[in-house]
Amino acid sequence: MTKILLLEDDISLIDGLEYALQKNGFDVETVHTVGEAMKRLKLSGSYDLLLLDVTLPDGTGFDVCARIRADGSQIPIIFLTAADEEVNVIRGLDSGGDDYITKPFKIGELCSRIRALLRRTEYAAQPFISSGHLSIDLADSHVAVNGTAVELTRAEYRLLCLLVRNAGSVVTREVILDALWDNTGDFVDDNTLSVYIRRLREKIEPDPSQPRYLTTVRGFGYRWVP
Repeated sequence: MTKILLLEDDISLIDGLEYALQKNGFDVETVHTVGEAMKRLKLSGSYDLLLLDVTLPDGTGFDVCARIRADGSQIPIIFLTAADEEVNVIRGLDSGGDDYITKPFKIGELCSRIRALLRRTEYAAQPFISSGHLSIDLADSHVAVNGTAVELTRAEYRLLCLLVRNAGSVVTREVILDALWDNTGDFVDDNTLSVYIRRLREKIEPDPSQPRYLTTVRGFGYRWVP
């Protein structure tokens, strides 16, 4: 599960944002000041992405970003702010930020940006994913089974990557539907997802009628068995 550190001091926003992010499959920890953020990063440091508010009681999100980058960390960073002036956008990006979203924002857009940024980061750090007989070239969106190329639709490819990245864990239907819809702009319902699952099995399973890798967890969702 993607672990996010949220730096935000607006109490009216925090509860709803935490709930929405967790519902979308993210593990969220929240701090309210620059000092708390730096302390948490020093103590644990094992976050996949930072969401930084700009205006804080003891400084700015830009300060946190600059200090993190000065230490050599390349952790993905998205700024959250109510200020949409161009000068703030430029300052945020110049301080080492990767993206910028202006309040108020739709949670679907934020989750899409988080996933897009994580994908770009993962492609750079890990261009290939392999799991047994399956290999995925993230840079070229190329999938092979036992060395033979497999043709997938965009939705099938995204679904496969989501499951393989979370190998061994159950990915709920809700999380899958949200991920496919947010990132493609196309509406995906339960019936469509079932079709995608069936087609994927036909392309990657030795015996699609008795799947060994892409398994169903009844009442919850699906699991990729490594």
